[in-house]
Amino acid sequence: MHFQIFKKELFILLIGFFPILGIAQTENDTTIRLDNIYLDSVFIGEIENRPGLKAKVLHAEPLYIDLIRDLGARKGEKEWNYGFGMKTDRNFDEYEALVEYEWAPIDRLGLEIELPLTFYGPSSADPTMQRPSSRLESIKVAAQWSFFVSEKLNTSMALGYIHEFKLVDLNMMRSDDLFKGNSYNPFFVLAKRWGLNYHTLIYTGPRLIKEFDSPNWEHVYEINTNFHYMISGTRNFIGMELNQEVVHGKIYSVLRPQMRIGLSENLMIGIVSGIPLNRENRGLSSFARLIYEPGFKAMH
Repeated sequence: MHFQIFKKELFILLIGFFPILGIAQTENDTTIRLDNIYLDSVFIGEIENRPGLKAKVLHAEPLYIDLIRDLGARKGEKEWNYGFGMKTDRNFDEYEALVEYEWAPIDRLGLEIELPLTFYGPSSADPTMQRPSSRLESIKVAAQWSFFVSEKLNTSMALGYIHEFKLVDLNMMRSDDLFKGNSYNPFFVLAKRWGLNYHTLIYTGPRLIKEFDSPNWEHVYEINTNFHYMISGTRNFIGMELNQEVVHGKIYSVLRPQMRIGLSENLMIGIVSGIPLNRENRGLSSFARLIYEPGFKAMH
């Protein structure tokens, strides 16, 4: 009899206890969400509303086809990038490296100079096969002007231009003709932050290539779309970059999942994978970018 009463009281106690646990868990989740919102608001405010500086909107920047400078760039901003990647091929593994420097001489204007290098490993299918020549691809110079920055809409827009002076292969650089052509690439950027964490960006424009020893022009249209989620209170993110090229009416697409991690206040690393969506494209690829911003310092 007493045991039955005890079981009944225990049952009533548990029924009352579990809702309390649920309320406590709900309150804990709510507290975490509020803390994240607070961290996001503070961090975004630090980037966007620094005293004495022009307002800008914080956007996640893609890692493979990156921007010339932050949208809404402020005078004095500068950044070094060092990149290294590998692409698999049926015949040769291709390695790419780059060094670039970007800076903002005035508000809203970003400038960049980049040196991209390509070299090849021996053929895995036939070691006697002659590999392509390694080369410094070009001397690349670029400018980007943010003509629209809206804090109310969390939106920025920019126009830019990239010019590449195409170079001959490294083994031919002792000759008189160092340059073999030019590449002309105007582009447009539209970026929007949705709420505090979600970022979208479109980067698009034509690329026209003319080599000196050819009467023909090569026409490529680029469409790069991006989606990123930025971790609360940081510049770390995970995201997806879709690079597409339209050549002779056919679309070639590469999907690039990626992540960016802050190593210190002014040093970050980005890691990118490349997954081709067309059979004509070569195999998988990988790319890493080390990003150093001299003088950048968070206030929190």
